[in-house]
Amino acid sequence: MFGGLAFMVDDKMVACVSGGGGALLVRVSRSRDAEYLELDGARRAEMGKGRSMGEGWITVDGDALTEDRDLHFWIDAVLEYNAEKAAER
Repeated sequence: MFGGLAFMVDDKMVACVSGGGGALLVRVSRSRDAEYLELDGARRAEMGKGRSMGEGWITVDGDALTEDRDLHFWIDAVLEYNAEKAAER
């Protein structure tokens, strides 16, 4: 999916490791989207050059994931969103 290895929780994609390496695609809460985009290495995800995926889809550069805590931060963010969606069902 998306040219990389996707990770699913409760039948929903939460993250995808770029097939070309160097980036992580994450699905986060729209209510926290702007907050997350202010973090180093985070940018709006695109599906092709110049085609925004919209709020809640963020690409995190590999350079911003050099420490375990950095990856854990984003894992927590995607699992938070996933839990919110599960609670809505």
